[in-house]
Amino acid sequence: MPGKLTLYTNPMSRGRIARWMLEEVGEPYDTVVLAYGEDGMKSPAYLAINPMGKVPAITHGSRTVTEGAAICAYLADAFPQAGLAPALPDRADYYRWLFFTAGPLEAAVTNHAVGWDPDTERSRMFGYGSYDAAVGALDALLTAQAYVTGEAFTAADVYVGAAVNWGLGFGTLPRRPAFEAYAARVTSRPAYLRATALDDALMPKADA
Repeated sequence: MPGKLTLYTNPMSRGRIARWMLEEVGEPYDTVVLAYGEDGMKSPAYLAINPMGKVPAITHGSRTVTEGAAICAYLADAFPQAGLAPALPDRADYYRWLFFTAGPLEAAVTNHAVGWDPDTERSRMFGYGSYDAAVGALDALLTAQAYVTGEAFTAADVYVGAAVNWGLGFGTLPRRPAFEAYAARVTSRPAYLRATALDDALMPKADA
């Protein structure tokens, strides 16, 4: 699948997820750092790439992919030689937990973080039901096995791992043993360390 890869990102954003995935893939890519606001993510040029005015996004030749989970899944398929997706017959857990984290867990965590949780009656309206139910489901998975699909690291672990590590760091997930052990495993990977160093180097410098 020919074409140049470009990452649109900001080091203080979910763009770190896409950077990590690109480092796992190991293919060369260009980086475009966008500021928040009308001169960056809300500029007409970038809105033509992602009408939501959010990062990350990637372009791969003439193709555009937005949303962290979609970027992880796309890159795993576009570059199968990286070995980041299970064989097609073995993708049940891979898809299940990748999209559980992008959907129900993301909604549960963000709603809870801003101080709003649905009451019992209205919980049926939400895909996650309750914050405790969503967190408990992920805890059960990571207590039972080392990675999302078992013993092998996949692209799903980039997305789930980023969510768990971010949640622990910012206090939006409880510090449960399974979460802490999983975060330690995934963030020790060379690709994660490379990606983190690249993004940290782009962070604004404090005034001397």
